[in-house]
Amino acid sequence: MSAELKTSILVIDDDSEIRYSLERVLAANGYAVESASSGEEGIERAEKSQPPVVFLDNRMQGITGIETLQHLRSASPHSMVILMTAFGTTQTAIEAMKFGAFDYIIKPFDIKKVLSLVSKAIKAHNDLASARETQYSPILNSDDYKEGIVGSSEPMQEVFKIIGQVAASDVTVMITGESGTGKELVARCIYRHSHRANRHFVAVNCAAIPENLIESELFGHEKGSFTGATQQRTGKFELCDGGTLFLDEIGDMALPTQTKILRALQEGEIQRVGGNETIKVDVRLIAATNKDLEKMVEEKQFREDLYYRLNVMRIRMPGLRERREDVPALVDFMLQRLSKERRSPVRRVSDEAMRALTLYDWPGNVRELENVVQRSAVVAKGDTILTKDLPLEIAACSTAAPGGPASDGVGESAGAAEDRTAADTGQTVAATSAPAVPVPPVIGAAAPVPSLDEAVDQLYKRLRGECDEGLLQVIEKEMIVRVLAETEGNQVKASALLGMTRATLRKRIQQLDLRV
Repeated sequence: MSAELKTSILVIDDDSEIRYSLERVLAANGYAVESASSGEEGIERAEKSQPPVVFLDNRMQGITGIETLQHLRSASPHSMVILMTAFGTTQTAIEAMKFGAFDYIIKPFDIKKVLSLVSKAIKAHNDLASARETQYSPILNSDDYKEGIVGSSEPMQEVFKIIGQVAASDVTVMITGESGTGKELVARCIYRHSHRANRHFVAVNCAAIPENLIESELFGHEKGSFTGATQQRTGKFELCDGGTLFLDEIGDMALPTQTKILRALQEGEIQRVGGNETIKVDVRLIAATNKDLEKMVEEKQFREDLYYRLNVMRIRMPGLRERREDVPALVDFMLQRLSKERRSPVRRVSDEAMRALTLYDWPGNVRELENVVQRSAVVAKGDTILTKDLPLEIAACSTAAPGGPASDGVGESAGAAEDRTAADTGQTVAATSAPAVPVPPVIGAAAPVPSLDEAVDQLYKRLRGECDEGLLQVIEKEMIVRVLAETEGNQVKASALLGMTRATLRKRIQQLDLRV
């Protein structure tokens, strides 16, 4: 490797033996190494050379490693700092990550782990450098999405059309779709564009209210009508008279309550629990459910007459996997909102990370995406979310071929193609693409393997010929056995590599009767 192509690494440690050991190992693997014996000297060198990676000792004479780390944030802001410590305490871990360390490593060092960590740090450095080369400009103008509903895909355009058609009328609307698709956002959008927009909008989650209290919640009750009814209460129907009532998860409503809902819709009148007075109400009802109401009607779990009364106009919210092209705009919208509400410095997502986000299947839909964006923005270094900042099962999708496993609903299996480890302070992801700054090959690297699609196809054909059933159980058992062997029985590392919690791994070990 020529000198101009070597990646520069700075080692800051007051222990000459540690400096010598790291210099020898890193130089032997093709890196250009410089060293400093104190935090002050290290800051000066870093400011001049701007190294992609810095190894920094935590306990030194003079200023400490944490203090040096804080100075490095301004002296060499793009360096990936790996803190070295002989004491893996909680305080060290928290402070290291709080002040912007890429990771930390405990002495004495494992050479393979050092080299793996260097590769990951260089990849993160290169991804951030690549992102900085492109001037940031938001995908969306937030003023165009005041409703909070983002999407230009064909399924979402159909949703927008129906909202426009029903908003001005008083017809009852049924919104269906999986959890997390944004059904309440659609209900509020209909309300804001209706002639009732200056009156109340009341949302009720039917699944969150106990069966014995739902009638009181909706229709109110008279004083003394039941134990604990110490005063008269106004129900939601009466409260939003002239306005809009949104009943979420209406499929969870008990049959007796369904009967009273039907009367309120047909007659426009209600009675409080324990009362005899008939109260006239003018309410526009919007209902939502993630259940199959047609099947519930067949099974007598939902009133057929109420179903038809609610299903006058129907809006089906598509799952996020049905409109993957909307993911970049949704992520941009969420990051803009985080920037305003929480002063988050994160503005964008790297191309590789966006690919992973787009290919993932999102069983929790937009709500899950929002949670992932918030989580990734917290752990991201700088203003860009990288693949390493994503949860393992999502990051794995960055290597999936378009239309491959990720888009078929099994994107998680792509993680088997990557070299992943669980560091003491969090999760890291190995390099998966050629970086801008050359990364020297690690001695003993694995030979090229077939593509993921080819490997899965070969495995399926072999197992299909040998097993009549239980294919997943066979694969799961063999995968757990091999990962436990590779990690020498370390269940923390094994669970991270498998993409499951430690508790889930323990349960699988017991169920499969494995010996660790």
